[in-house]
Amino acid sequence: MRMRRVVPTAVIAALAAMAVVPVPAAAAPATATFTKVSDWGTGFEGKFTLVNGTTSPITGWSVSFDLPAGYAVTSSWDAVRTNSGQRYTFTNPSWAPTLPAGASTTFGFNGSPGNFGGILNCTFNGASCAGGPSNPGAPTAPGAPSVTGTTNTSISLSWGASSGTVTGYRVYEGSTVRATPTGTSATISGLGTCTTHSYTVAAFNSVGESPRSAPVTGTTTGCTTPPPAGRRAAPYLYMGWGNPPAPGTVMSATGVRWFTMAFMLSGGGCTPAWDSSRPLQGGVDAQTIAAIRAGGGDVIPSFGGWSGNKLGPNCATPAALAGAYQQVINAYNLRAIDIDIENTDEFENEAVQDRILNALKTVKQNNPGLQTIITFGTTTTGPNFWGNRLISRAAALQANIDVFTIMPFDFGGGANMFQNTVNASEGLKNSLKSAFGWSDATAYSHMGISGMNGLSDQQELTSVATWTQIRDWSRDRGLARLAFWSVNRDRPCPGGGVTSDCSGIAQSNWDFTRVTAGF
Repeated sequence: MRMRRVVPTAVIAALAAMAVVPVPAAAAPATATFTKVSDWGTGFEGKFTLVNGTTSPITGWSVSFDLPAGYAVTSSWDAVRTNSGQRYTFTNPSWAPTLPAGASTTFGFNGSPGNFGGILNCTFNGASCAGGPSNPGAPTAPGAPSVTGTTNTSISLSWGASSGTVTGYRVYEGSTVRATPTGTSATISGLGTCTTHSYTVAAFNSVGESPRSAPVTGTTTGCTTPPPAGRRAAPYLYMGWGNPPAPGTVMSATGVRWFTMAFMLSGGGCTPAWDSSRPLQGGVDAQTIAAIRAGGGDVIPSFGGWSGNKLGPNCATPAALAGAYQQVINAYNLRAIDIDIENTDEFENEAVQDRILNALKTVKQNNPGLQTIITFGTTTTGPNFWGNRLISRAAALQANIDVFTIMPFDFGGGANMFQNTVNASEGLKNSLKSAFGWSDATAYSHMGISGMNGLSDQQELTSVATWTQIRDWSRDRGLARLAFWSVNRDRPCPGGGVTSDCSGIAQSNWDFTRVTAGF
């Protein structure tokens, strides 16, 4: 948070007198001009300059304006602040009641969050801050953009119009403006073949710029080879639980580049939504994905998990379920998806198992190069009846699943979690060999491990040293995926508790992620 220096009261009075600065007689009528002094991403500093260009003193001044929804003033100086909802009013301080003719003064404030576009509906003593009869205010944020077309060198976008007076729009890639159309669409050209770009959009007028829209990501065409289906270190990150960390912090500290994003569920019927409640675009999950990609990484959305309302039982047919998966694939131009099929309503249900496999077969046909992953529970010796059925049906239906991932925890693993994880993995390998006729090497290349760092719900202990053994074993045998539940928990809290935001053991922040990145 930005903090201001505290000045003694005696000095304030002297400074107040000094703050009234004469201005030329030819100055405009009484005006109040807003300036955004700085913006640090999570907050901003604003300043008002009041000019009395008239020939009479102003005794008692008042500046009022609206902040866009979601923004708030957190501190202020050199004025008395009040507010009613988003309407803020600043009046002269008691030690400076008069603004003489031909003089100016200033006051300032800090606000949050950052990326502030500008104030709205500003008045100075009831008249326009600009000294005239009208002030349109900065526009509202545009609607979430979508990708409407791609070529080898361009990405086309469209978005919902902002309300208010709009001069035009700015399309940003990071902090760089890529286009300034007057309408609600744009094509960004001159891009590289098979490259991925994330954009936000802001509206502007003579008063200022709106807050930015939700991000959207697009990839140019012309990829000559599909994304690799091979080795990925992608621990789970859950934005709806467990004090989620900033992905950029974790990436910088550990070198990890991929995250498995949990969890995509039913938002009602066969409609996908993050955690059943957060939208595909415009929310914290989409913002997190944009941040990961801006840092050079990427994500694997995970459908399912243990809790919540699943798409598998809610989508009535394989085609409908494939359509739900496709919505998410299109929203983020995905290279991989994970179907975490562990709850009994999906895992221990023959009809739902087959529905998921047939849906993934369709998705694979419609998205060449997309990696499909299925994640499920295990015993200490390998898949149980339902796990083996899932594998054998994947083979019979020719679902073309790339990676079968087991979760070797909460399975009564006992003291030696390394050996029990190896035993469970060898059991998975044998099941794959039996179902598909693969060799050991081929079976390993279609396998993944998703562990639980620190203490599991059943108090099984996987230490950092044990996880390093598991990683090395997985890497040496050419497994396709290594993950764990979860980055949210990859923080110390020795004492044996199992919580959402720490591992239950003594460790340093991000130890398990750092080990996983070495996969």
